[in-house]
Amino acid sequence: MRTSIATVSIAGELRDKLAAIAGAGFDGIEIFEQDFIAHSGTPTEIGEMVRDHGLRIDLMQPVRDVEGLPEPLRSKAFDRVERRFDLMEQLGTDLLLVSSGTHPASLGGIDRMAADFAELGDRAAARGLRIGYEARAWGRHVSDYRDAWEVVRRASRPNVGLILDSFHTLAKKVSPEAIRSIPGDRIFHVQLADAPLIEMDLEYMSRHFRRMPGEGDLPLLDFMRAVAATGYDGAFSLEILNDQLRGGAARIAALDGRRSLIYLADQLRRAEPSLPVDLPEMPERGRVEGIEFVEFTANETEAKILGGMLSALGFSRVARHISKAVTLWRQGDINIVVNTEQEGFAHSAYVMHGTSVCDIGLLVEDASATVERARVLGANLFSQKIGAGELKIPAVRGVGGTVLHFLDRHSDLGEVWEREFQPLEGEEGVASAGLSRIDHIAQVMKHDEMLTWTLFYTSVFDIAAQPEVDVADPGGIVHSRALQSSDGAVRLTLNGVDTHHTFAGRFVSDSYGSSVQHLAFATDDIFATAESLASNGFDSLPIPEDYFAEIRSRFSLPEETIVALKRANIFYDEDGAGGSYFQFYSRPYGDGMFFEIVERRGGYDGYGARNAPYRTAALKRIVRTAGIQPR
Repeated sequence: MRTSIATVSIAGELRDKLAAIAGAGFDGIEIFEQDFIAHSGTPTEIGEMVRDHGLRIDLMQPVRDVEGLPEPLRSKAFDRVERRFDLMEQLGTDLLLVSSGTHPASLGGIDRMAADFAELGDRAAARGLRIGYEARAWGRHVSDYRDAWEVVRRASRPNVGLILDSFHTLAKKVSPEAIRSIPGDRIFHVQLADAPLIEMDLEYMSRHFRRMPGEGDLPLLDFMRAVAATGYDGAFSLEILNDQLRGGAARIAALDGRRSLIYLADQLRRAEPSLPVDLPEMPERGRVEGIEFVEFTANETEAKILGGMLSALGFSRVARHISKAVTLWRQGDINIVVNTEQEGFAHSAYVMHGTSVCDIGLLVEDASATVERARVLGANLFSQKIGAGELKIPAVRGVGGTVLHFLDRHSDLGEVWEREFQPLEGEEGVASAGLSRIDHIAQVMKHDEMLTWTLFYTSVFDIAAQPEVDVADPGGIVHSRALQSSDGAVRLTLNGVDTHHTFAGRFVSDSYGSSVQHLAFATDDIFATAESLASNGFDSLPIPEDYFAEIRSRFSLPEETIVALKRANIFYDEDGAGGSYFQFYSRPYGDGMFFEIVERRGGYDGYGARNAPYRTAALKRIVRTAGIQPR
């Protein structure tokens, strides 16, 4: 599959864009006139620079308001096209994108517009060039690819073809099925973009809210299946106009774009196995069966403080690594690893972030297949020196520089605790508090990273992204998105911040980009767990009195239940379908990390978002009045 990307999709100077695009593995680009207006070189020099990066220029764009015009506007429009032809010859590209016009003087008419393209085609043919016609969703007379195809068909010139754009089709909710009837050799170029399914002016959405395939809600696979059925064998290109991307790093945007195209092509290959899809082989998305471990990095002093918190939570120290300063704490099916090594990756993470989560172990169906899929999709593989007796566990880099290790049950990776750890003899464990497993892990990042990591998780693993929600914080808004497996075995919440004034934003700032801000542990009886933790000396986050007044007005709970909630500082929520959710929190530690205890009843599948403003306000009050423990 030949891949391309419009230079307008990423930020930076043209030379930096080209380096990022080539580095990500794209084959070509769509170039905009504004790129070489801003660049100091001539069009000829720009064309050479593109080819020096191993790229081709698939097309030049855009030209608008050309078809259906009366004189003298028609002649002026054709003069503009001739000027583009001059530039194309200098750049070394043969395809010009012409978008359907919005000019108020345009007369329209299929035959009139077809005659215009016939003449333009003849002019282009004299120079060995081609023209592609694209229907923009807000075009004055042509806003549907079916009408654009009819214009192309009637123009009847072999060098005049159709350009398809998934956004203009799917955001307007036009079925892509009629694409199947178009001859593949008459489709000159295909552009891909996703978008959220929200009510918005289509032109405004197109210019500001397009997303990479897989980051939005449009049925792109249906579009791809229709295009593939025509026999089209040209480039699949990204044209992503998005304010977040324009403010981000070119390298990240290019890598995301390449990953999104490969992921979409992989979906196509699996949906239509009879169609030829030129794509590297890769395993399918694997099911994540659970979170096998979470590893903290700390120094010896802070490890004792963290150990005290874990003991208060009912964890027992059960084993020590065979050769490293690494301790295993366990309760139920939860494994917490504390690493105090003075060299290696964990120590580097400590130097950068302080006491923090540096590693997450995911239990998957097949660890080697998972890491291979991640590799093909452009993930950064991770490895470090393996000591005597240690297993070689496949891994990739994750959010904020953390590591994701992959384990499975069918290989020796399932014996990691028996082979790499020795039980601690004579260690007096604490009584379990009833915590059974990790319910979810909350990762914090800059808002412009959320699309990147959503795409990473959903393309590598068999997990789905829920709609993004905005969570109110006294210092601003936190953008939150939950990712989870269909059975709820693995849940991640991605929280994007725009400012350090929010509690989450302050955590990112103070910890120099650390990602995991809190771990949520599940229990089957939250009131019994709260009682056990209190007897262990666990100090829960206090909830203001007015919260429980709100609970009384919102839900039909018995008064004794509200009293029990208040006594244990437990938040409560319902989903309207018989499900309920109980949650309480620790006080913050270090740079603002904390723990959460939850109980889900009746199939509740959310995260208590309505309680978030109370929780963040309470956390910020604790930080302001008492301060949090120093690193």
